[in-house]
Amino acid sequence: MEKYSIAIIEDHTLLSEAIAEVINKFDLFKVDFLCKNGAELIETLKTKSAPKIILMDVNMPIMNGIETTKWLSENYPDVYVIALTVEEDESTILKMIRAGAKGYLLKDVDKKTLEIALIKTIETGFYHSNIVVDVLVNSITGKSNTKEALKDTEIEFLKLLCSEMTYKEIANKMNLSPKTIDGYRDNLFVKLDVKNRIGLVIYAIKNKIFTC
Repeated sequence: MEKYSIAIIEDHTLLSEAIAEVINKFDLFKVDFLCKNGAELIETLKTKSAPKIILMDVNMPIMNGIETTKWLSENYPDVYVIALTVEEDESTILKMIRAGAKGYLLKDVDKKTLEIALIKTIETGFYHSNIVVDVLVNSITGKSNTKEALKDTEIEFLKLLCSEMTYKEIANKMNLSPKTIDGYRDNLFVKLDVKNRIGLVIYAIKNKIFTC
């Protein structure tokens, strides 16, 4: 049985070679070629046949994954693009899906899940992991975990929260009542789906609202 062809677009050579080694052991798939960015892919497709699936990194020099996926959607619409990246913020996921990606995987994905994702994409035309489903639902319902959805006062509150100040001291600093600060805290617990101050601090650091 002829295997489905895969291309890997990834600017870290050792990583792309390691991923290729894993995929080449799958029964139904083989890696035809590797590229370091979108521009190199475009050049490669001038002399090579387009693969069935492309595993696409997002952050790459010269031509990134979002730009490359848009180009593929316009020029090679029959090629399935699956993002394979470390980027897990909602904004990036939505940009890739809107650009035409049929799936979105994080680089810490296990071998079995990667194989399932490839098979499902061949069978159904897409593979939506839980992370993508959550983002798509949030985009439809208007909910979001991105810092763009936060109000300026909530961002200021999060920054102060990362200090050693008490809630009362934060209230004084922001010229607000302790009751209002409690409201900010409780609203952020719901909005960001965290349960305590530590969770808020971790969110602020992870999303670069506060830098150590």
